[in-house]
Amino acid sequence: MNQISQSSNTVSLPLMRSGALWAAIYMILAGLAFALVNLSSQFLTMKLGVSSLIVAFGQYFIAFLFSLPWLFKIGLGAARTRQVGKHLLRVIFAVLGTQAWTAGLAYVPIWQAIALIMTSPFFVTLGAYLFLHEKVGPHRLMATVIGFVGGMIILAPWSDAFSIHVLWPVVAAAFWAATSVMTKTLTGDEAPETVTIYLLLLMTPVNAFMLLGSDLAMPSMLGLGLIILSGLMVYIAQLLCARAYSVADAAYVQPFDHVKLAFNVALGWAVFGFAPVGQFWIGALLILAASFYILHRETRGR
Repeated sequence: MNQISQSSNTVSLPLMRSGALWAAIYMILAGLAFALVNLSSQFLTMKLGVSSLIVAFGQYFIAFLFSLPWLFKIGLGAARTRQVGKHLLRVIFAVLGTQAWTAGLAYVPIWQAIALIMTSPFFVTLGAYLFLHEKVGPHRLMATVIGFVGGMIILAPWSDAFSIHVLWPVVAAAFWAATSVMTKTLTGDEAPETVTIYLLLLMTPVNAFMLLGSDLAMPSMLGLGLIILSGLMVYIAQLLCARAYSVADAAYVQPFDHVKLAFNVALGWAVFGFAPVGQFWIGALLILAASFYILHRETRGR
């Protein structure tokens, strides 16, 4: 659930070394914050029966309110662009990913959902090949196939326990991958601040558009409180991610993002009693191994 633009600034080696510890801490804390958001979303939808549409809208609206001081500081002048259509398409992909993710948490245990969302880098590889015409060598192709195999093991479509709802996190991974591909096309010509501003400004109205025509009940006071709290966690998580990428290179920071898998598994077990089945560990291991291999190859290439 981490789609606000992250600027992967290139920094000097001495700065990377001095900021390495803090970058790791920032990214791990961001993973914890995102895990709390996921826990709140699952409790709201699965236990309190709050519509996933309301949860997604509320969380990002609250995050937007907390980001207003930054928007005022940066100024709307940074929003000048000739690519409004691409910005809007990117936001639509991000919203659809968020909606699919929140809908999945109403039915899918956190451990399964978070492992499946980690297939997003493989969708990015596929999208970059199809739409950006990037070369995908045999190593990246092999890693992508292994990652998808790991996802299939966790999905277990051959199992009697398989439910169509478990596909929601995969749909979210695909849409968030499309968001990343669009980000890549935009950052070649646009400043990181411009890309971030459009996401912040457009997420709320597009999420609100998704609510139109739906017969939605107002959440209870507990539900509203959890939405506000999780919205604050969304903002804090994005802030921590930005801090991490500002003090160290993206290739160094990215692996620490995977720590969120452990946080989500632990919180899901503690609150809901969701214990991962045996096949989860095999699938998660394949996904993590493939992700790290792709990261290693790209870092080595640069």
